[in-house]
Amino acid sequence: MVAKRFSHVRHWVFDLDNTLYHPSARLFDQIEVKMTEYVMQSLNVDRTKADHLRRHYWHTYGTTLAGLMREHDVDPTPYLTHVHEISLEHLERDDALAAAIRALPGRKIVYTNGSAPYGERVLEARGLAGVFDAVYGVEHAGFHPKPDRAAFETVFAADGVDPKTGAMFEDDTRNLAVPHDMGMQCVHVAPDPAKPAPHIHHHTDDLTDFLQTLRK
Repeated sequence: MVAKRFSHVRHWVFDLDNTLYHPSARLFDQIEVKMTEYVMQSLNVDRTKADHLRRHYWHTYGTTLAGLMREHDVDPTPYLTHVHEISLEHLERDDALAAAIRALPGRKIVYTNGSAPYGERVLEARGLAGVFDAVYGVEHAGFHPKPDRAAFETVFAADGVDPKTGAMFEDDTRNLAVPHDMGMQCVHVAPDPAKPAPHIHHHTDDLTDFLQTLRK
């Protein structure tokens, strides 16, 4: 029954962090430290205040960067470079996931609130380089972050994504609301299911298994 819900899909859109690798890799632990450092340096505040602002901007604007840009006119380019200078040694190749994605019919892209160069590094570490047709970062959305509708519209227009024949895979349920409204199949990828909501059509704690099921 699930496979039938995806029989029309020809545009497959995947988030990156905690979606194309398991959250146990804890890359965001490293990124959050870098974010806090940048907030401290940019705004000349102590670590406690910087941690508060980092979380506040994420909740309010979708990303810490969006808050820094809107409230403090921070230049996004050096920020993105700094926060993504992290170790990827905890990531492992996943040939089964690569094969499952390759088998999907149509166009496959990655769309992350991080930067595209960081996305390429992660894909390389996961053995997913060359699997996707394109990788889009927040810079391709004019630095508008998911969950803003303008961000999705900008990236989808650039790639030619037709939401009516699309599917979105995300670990952050906030980022499935707009794809749902646009007519996409929406899959929450996370160890635990979220509270049921209209924009969460499916949940999986094993992306490879879920994608393989679609081909059966």
